[in-house]
Amino acid sequence: MSSFFQGFLSTSDVLEVFSERSFLAALLRFEASLARAQASAGLIPEAAAQSIIGTCKIELFDVAKIVRESARAGDMVTPLVKSLGETVGLFNQEAASFVHFGSTSQEAIDTALALVTRHALSLIEADVRQAVAVLLALAERHAADPVLERTLMQPASATSFGLLCAAWAAPLVRSLQRLQVSGGNALCLQWGGAVGMLAPMKGRGPEVMACMAADLQLKAPLFGGPTQRDEWAALGCELGLLVGNLGKVAKDIARMSQYEAGELFEPSAPGRGGASAMPHTRTPRACMTALAASARAPLRVAALLAAMPQAHERALGHWQAELAEWPELLVSAHGSARAMARALAGLQVDTQRMRANLEGLGAGWPPALAGQAAELTRGQVKALTALATLD
Repeated sequence: MSSFFQGFLSTSDVLEVFSERSFLAALLRFEASLARAQASAGLIPEAAAQSIIGTCKIELFDVAKIVRESARAGDMVTPLVKSLGETVGLFNQEAASFVHFGSTSQEAIDTALALVTRHALSLIEADVRQAVAVLLALAERHAADPVLERTLMQPASATSFGLLCAAWAAPLVRSLQRLQVSGGNALCLQWGGAVGMLAPMKGRGPEVMACMAADLQLKAPLFGGPTQRDEWAALGCELGLLVGNLGKVAKDIARMSQYEAGELFEPSAPGRGGASAMPHTRTPRACMTALAASARAPLRVAALLAAMPQAHERALGHWQAELAEWPELLVSAHGSARAMARALAGLQVDTQRMRANLEGLGAGWPPALAGQAAELTRGQVKALTALATLD
């Protein structure tokens, strides 16, 4: 994926996950696993399987050539399988006939997408967990420090900054829990959904499927079918909710860092947050990234939902639209999660300015109220910590 226009809104880690080379490598993992499972079931010769497996190495392929040819073929599997068959045939002509045996291009692509998505989700989860941990630590540290609440863009009553941090953390914890569930449901092996393709399997299709699922560490689908997209779309919706939750934190921090409030600041570093024409400014760049993601993600999620009515047993157009939108959603999600995790880790909190803003309105913060806020905050931190550590 090109990073020129969105490199500052994403991360090199997730861009690499969805790079052409990484995705083609995932497709080769599918092809190797397919050959291994079919040999184990006695459907193809072991020697042929070993020839295929040994050739499924990304360094043996011209990635740029396959990408160019995929535009004509309509998918990336057709030129890859052609190149794989030719390469296998150089060493074992008989084995070449068993390449991609009994499989479809969509099965290979959907499975490869599950593999790279699993990697992307692990990156997202790690950064969200870091953000939650920092927020809960801030909540403990500032459990009794007063800050002004804002309602309808106007000053309201007093709360504690600790309670505010706990309130930011709670939706992120819920997102982590839901992502684990939806990811577990969506990240499935896709193979065997096309019943007509199972005829050459001689009744060993379920065995091949189980072997591949174990090999790739993906769930074997209970009911196959490449046009059943509900679990995949549900995972996309959860990612959209996560980005929205991160955007909420970003919006609050950005507003509290405005000059007029001056209560919070992102960590400073040379070259970070300045402006080309106004060097005195201190732009909250991490919040910018998260807010940009929150503006883009709903469109990606909407596209996934719009692509769900897929015709018959294989889709024309809708699945391809979904395939194009999916990486963009995860790129936005990880860009947002990484940005906020790093910003929160070095967040500068000006408790004196918080108190001054509160006192400037004539609002008090009696010791009894501070004690109640601290007690409530610590109870919430304890509950959220327990939830965040659940698998």
